[in-house]
Amino acid sequence: MKEFRNPQNVHKPLGSYSHQIEITGNERMLILSGQVGMREDGSVPEDPLEQIDVALENIFRNLRAANMDVKDIVKLTYYLVGEIDTAKRRELVASKLQGHQPCSTLMYVAALATPVYRVEIDAWASRAE
Repeated sequence: MKEFRNPQNVHKPLGSYSHQIEITGNERMLILSGQVGMREDGSVPEDPLEQIDVALENIFRNLRAANMDVKDIVKLTYYLVGEIDTAKRRELVASKLQGHQPCSTLMYVAALATPVYRVEIDAWASRAE
């Protein structure tokens, strides 16, 4: 079982995330490698917001392959190269997560695996057996 919480003694979340999620009971975990904004055909959009969209879709495809869905995500870690419009990024992520608010960390990094990548997102998911 997953319990999503935002303690009253901690500031309200700044975006589509929860401060903590406690997992108890008989749950199976899925831990994903970082997903980049590469489409299935190998192309990578130049726009970093599009890369976020594609990376999240890659996460959702991985979830479906494991018989999970967006509601099973418990943690997302975003690695971004350079500034990306915060309001647009938050709006995009909120729409993709469909109201779901997993734990989240965002880091700005100097570079990723190759210069074409501006975004990488890794994910943890959990589902009751």
